[in-house]
Amino acid sequence: MAFHIKNPETDALARKVAALKKIGLTEAVHTALSHELEREKAKPSLVEIGVEFCRDLRTKGNLRHGKPADKEFRDSLYEDD
Repeated sequence: MAFHIKNPETDALARKVAALKKIGLTEAVHTALSHELEREKAKPSLVEIGVEFCRDLRTKGNLRHGKPADKEFRDSLYEDD
């Protein structure tokens, strides 16, 4: 199957990589895309980022010295002074 790069800048980049590595254009594009896919897969998901954030908050918090979030406290958040 043919693959045409229509963007001149992208074509030039692919040709430069192929020339530097002394490989064909198809292999240069394949290698670059494979590396980019691996890099993206290695990134944590938003869920993983959120879970880690919550874990960090829990370790930084001090449950023994915290104030209870009872009704009086919650109501005080909405009082106009």
